[in-house]
Amino acid sequence: MERSERLTSAQALVRFLAAQLVERDGVRRPFFGGCFGVFGHGNVAGIGQALHERPDLLRFVPARNEQGMVHAAVGYARQLNRLGAWVCTSSIGPGATNMVTGAALATVNRLPVLLVPGDVFASRLPDPVLQQLESGARGDVSANDCFIPVSRYFDRIERPEQVVPAALAAMRVLTSPAETGAVTLAFPQDVQAEAFEVPKEFLAERIWRVPRALPDPAALAAAANAIRGARRPLIIAGGGVIYSEAADALRGLCERTGIPVGETQAGKGALPYDHPSCLGAVGATGTFAANRIAFDCDLVIGVGTRYGDFTTASKTAFRRDGVRFVNVNVAEHDAAKHAGIALVGDARATLERLTELLADYVVDDGYRAECARLAVEWDGEVTRLYAREQDPPAQSAVIGAVNDAARPRDVVVCAAGSMPGDLHKLWRTRDPKGYHVEYGYSCMGYEIPGGLGVKLAAPDREVFVLVGDGSYLMLPGELVTAVQEGAKLTVVLVDNRGYASIGALSRSLGTEGFGTRQPVGVDLAANAESLGARVFRAGTIDELRAALEEARAETRTVVIVVPTEREAEGVPSYESWWDVPVAEVSDTASVRAAREAYELARAAERRFL
Repeated sequence: MERSERLTSAQALVRFLAAQLVERDGVRRPFFGGCFGVFGHGNVAGIGQALHERPDLLRFVPARNEQGMVHAAVGYARQLNRLGAWVCTSSIGPGATNMVTGAALATVNRLPVLLVPGDVFASRLPDPVLQQLESGARGDVSANDCFIPVSRYFDRIERPEQVVPAALAAMRVLTSPAETGAVTLAFPQDVQAEAFEVPKEFLAERIWRVPRALPDPAALAAAANAIRGARRPLIIAGGGVIYSEAADALRGLCERTGIPVGETQAGKGALPYDHPSCLGAVGATGTFAANRIAFDCDLVIGVGTRYGDFTTASKTAFRRDGVRFVNVNVAEHDAAKHAGIALVGDARATLERLTELLADYVVDDGYRAECARLAVEWDGEVTRLYAREQDPPAQSAVIGAVNDAARPRDVVVCAAGSMPGDLHKLWRTRDPKGYHVEYGYSCMGYEIPGGLGVKLAAPDREVFVLVGDGSYLMLPGELVTAVQEGAKLTVVLVDNRGYASIGALSRSLGTEGFGTRQPVGVDLAANAESLGARVFRAGTIDELRAALEEARAETRTVVIVVPTEREAEGVPSYESWWDVPVAEVSDTASVRAAREAYELARAAERRFL
């Protein structure tokens, strides 16, 4: 029996990737949904040849922009709760470095994506080749070294047989709940085409099981004791609740104990918006319901959160003297934050165990009633903001119209600008996978390719992409890919003629919106139509509602352009703060006034030791 097969290293890698399966809770599925790519001289004869020769192995989708295809891969992985990923391949030089931003986004958000950029010749014989970065101090330097700090795992395959250990190490990281992120296998273009004897075992089907680890029993006991001793505990639900599919476990714990929940951007949807324990968004983009409870809570139970500055309102959200933390996280690094009791384990398994340990614990009836009252009051505020009338429409009214048009399982996608903060506060989420805002890296341009990834992962769901004009202009090209692949998106393009979020921040810092206005005369609707989308122009909320209704029946990607006023009154900050430094010395009176306000607010920042 033959124990090997002679293949190029690129052919071996493609065969290996197609044979990888992932399993959790007894459910097994192929790990890779396909491969996005833009071909050039650095990968067309290697990875490109391998994909062309065996189209049955991995679905290939040609992309328009290398950064965009990584964003699409990330959207796919997030929608599948990190149990699926895409490969992204590029040529050397700018094709590769275009993917660096996407790699950083994936790693910051702890979402798996496999990057296979072409690289310079390992033989160094024809050096310097087209697009090669040279250094007088190092002979082995490559532009792909840029991936090292933004990848969870990096390797350069300099001999064909090295593809075997590199691919196995890549899968270990990609399928690890604690370590996942961008994995980069830099692949020299000559090595991709070189052949070796590939062991049959390497090409065989391989199952990667994702465990549900429980924390140390002593830590669980200590956490349960801390919760029993708390009078005003608050759960902060982060992305780990969603990724571990722990929404039901969280709901069970809340209903058993009465502990209220505030949600991070990644954790929004952990509870339905109308659940009596759901206080909504917490922190710098939080609701008054969540923030008021956070101010006076005596114990914070963080579940699957990394405590970013928006979640903690730059460490001003939790103000009670002596406030303590219990942290549930698969990553030890995050579980140890704020000197908390570290429960290193799977969110669902840990919440189920805590529910058992807390069978005799409930919060005070007065505290439960206070939280329920605030939740109802907050829902009334959302209704008020949804109904805000002005010409052109208010952004909150745009969100309300889209929310009304969306069904419970539909998905809203966003990433940057003023929209994510408003969505965090206002979107009425009814399904754990219905809210998809990339706010770990808050990357302008993520929205359309991210929405494409969501649609590829969940073709049975309607996907609404909310994007501002500034973000749209950075990366609209994957509209073409969505049309090409028949992946229908409904894009609501809010045209406020500039960078509204940073414009508002600039004005609050005394610098009058400097550098944030867009030139007049840009026809975004015409641009979207030229890329293959069906386009609606909606000048009023009624016109937007009519366009949304018509869009649902459409089979191809739709773009609805809605004008808003960039300097109109926005959604309030609801007693929260975000630390953005103001110039300590300035000739401008408005800057000096902003600095005084900054100093007062910064005095509330604290360390949790």
